[in-house]
Amino acid sequence: MRTYTLPTIQADVGEIGYGLMGLTWRPHPPSEEEAFKAMKAALARGCNFWNGGVFYGTPEHNSLTLLNKYFTKYPEDAAKVVLSIKGCVDLQTWLPNCSPAAVRGCVENALRWLPPSVKVIDFFEPARLDPNVSIEDTVATLAQLISEGKVKGYMLSEVGGDTIRRANAVHPVGAVELELSLWMTEIFGEESGAARVCQELTVPVVAYSPIGRGMFSGQIRSLEDIPEDDMRRHLPRFQPDALYTNLKLVDELRKYATKRRITPTQLALAWILARPRNSMIKPAPTTGTLTVIPIPGSTSEARVTENSQASDVVWTDDDEVEVSRILKEFVVVGARYPMMAAREDDD
Repeated sequence: MRTYTLPTIQADVGEIGYGLMGLTWRPHPPSEEEAFKAMKAALARGCNFWNGGVFYGTPEHNSLTLLNKYFTKYPEDAAKVVLSIKGCVDLQTWLPNCSPAAVRGCVENALRWLPPSVKVIDFFEPARLDPNVSIEDTVATLAQLISEGKVKGYMLSEVGGDTIRRANAVHPVGAVELELSLWMTEIFGEESGAARVCQELTVPVVAYSPIGRGMFSGQIRSLEDIPEDDMRRHLPRFQPDALYTNLKLVDELRKYATKRRITPTQLALAWILARPRNSMIKPAPTTGTLTVIPIPGSTSEARVTENSQASDVVWTDDDEVEVSRILKEFVVVGARYPMMAAREDDD
């Protein structure tokens, strides 16, 4: 697997990462043994950029508690993994709290769950912007925590281009986590400006939900295929009328994946990996470098292996032309989130 060097912490990571959310924050999470097998498989395949969250689960079972157990059992893996942890969400209201005191408190709480002696947190990442706190104040606190050696760097999540510039002026941004998939390409648009600014500043993009929240795996054909207590049941794109239309896009992409002799999931990830070479930013920036690292999540060894094999797909000009045609012809219906959970630059 090809690798990238993350500039602010000078760490090498595989071009495909690993999202940890599903290991602890889902209606029926896998057993600890199953989770460890999937984590081991990800690392063995070169997917060593791991992304988790303080709030991914319960106080008793979340990303950090699972990681503590994993690295205690496999201490030799700690130095191999580059770890990003999201936080700064009030667990009572589910609203962001990025005040200096809250940021410091969240980081120090994370360090109690996952002591540096077990595994260092490479990046700490506020999960969303706090409208009541300036990004400058939030980043100034993060910079102080970095100088104290509590974490190595910081990331941002779900922000637009202007916020990235302002944050970077206070302390260099390690990476920006944004939703990107075959049915979510808005980060390349002028309104967001996120991808453009990331390229200009050479800030890596970490692409979450790269398989469209499982949509492009082909396992969802109706709302009944989604468990009753699954958050996707509340998302606009999965409502019956929207889902009926969106399945047309899924089916066309599945046909093309079959023609290419790869799985739909591998097609979805290979398309993301090809974005630096097939930029959708218009007009294209004249400076900087665009790096995009998808972080698909999986709870099984088999899925982890399937996802990682997208790195072996050779993306051709014909692929770019055909997939672009499909995306233009089959337009996605429905917003990403209900309005209250939208990103700062969403309408």
